Amino acid sequence: MPSSAAVRPDGPEPLNVPAPMPSPLPNSLPALEERAAAGRFGWKGPVFMLFARLVLALLAQALVAGLFALRGHPSPWEASAPWFTVYGTLIDIGCLVALWRLTRREGLGLFDLVRTHPIRPGADVLLGLGYLVVYLLVGGVGGAAIGFLIYGAPPAAPMGGLPLWGALYSVLVWPVLWGFTEQLLYNGYALPRLEVLSRRAWVPIALVVFFWTVQHVTLPLRFDAQFMLYRALSPLPAVGLMVVLFLRQRRLLPLIVAHMLVDALSALSGFLAQG
Repeated sequence: MPSSAAVRPDGPEPLNVPAPMPSPLPNSLPALEERAAAGRFGWKGPVFMLFARLVLALLAQALVAGLFALRGHPSPWEASAPWFTVYGTLIDIGCLVALWRLTRREGLGLFDLVRTHPIRPGADVLLGLGYLVVYLLVGGVGGAAIGFLIYGAPPAAPMGGLPLWGALYSVLVWPVLWGFTEQLLYNGYALPRLEVLSRRAWVPIALVVFFWTVQHVTLPLRFDAQFMLYRALSPLPAVGLMVVLFLRQRRLLPLIVAHMLVDALSALSGFLAQG
């Protein structure tokens, strides 16, 4: 007697195999390896972001210089330079929008870039304070030494001369956005993806350190060869340190904390020195 059960023409029911669970650390190297193998990202995104801040800095300063020109200032480009800690927010917004679009293509959220390690807020903040001390020693001493080599004396900080609201913004708001965005872009996004794509340690280190350092020529851009050389070289010790710390421990949040604090201290000291 034939069975009353219907027979599927295409064979038995497939097994209900559960979908693989997403990695709890979506920006870890194993997770990146999987997405790279699936074609979720390639060279275009990381290389684009390496150029992004330098180009956006030029555009932002040109915009502010244009506003000074419309007001009839005799030297609009020079007048725009001290405002880089204010118009720098435009650079950060542009970079964060670009990162958001790129991470969406990978199936990530923007803040997933921080998840290179298990987040432990208390421990990460304490480690960030420790990083701050090392950062001030290496970056401060190294940057000052380069300043002496180029100028023969401690150079003036490229900050100051802003009204009170601009100075307060530069000390309280700019460092938060700047430190977060730079760490997210260079150590959180570009560096680990270039590691996965290149399969060579020196390639991402060289690219990230070079572009992260050279971007400072445009922060602010002054058409003075000595100043441009100083801005190109003085961040090198601090940038090299941040890349090394990230590669050794893969902890991004402590670097964000240290970066925010050191930028706040730099802005505060610069404005206090120039009044």
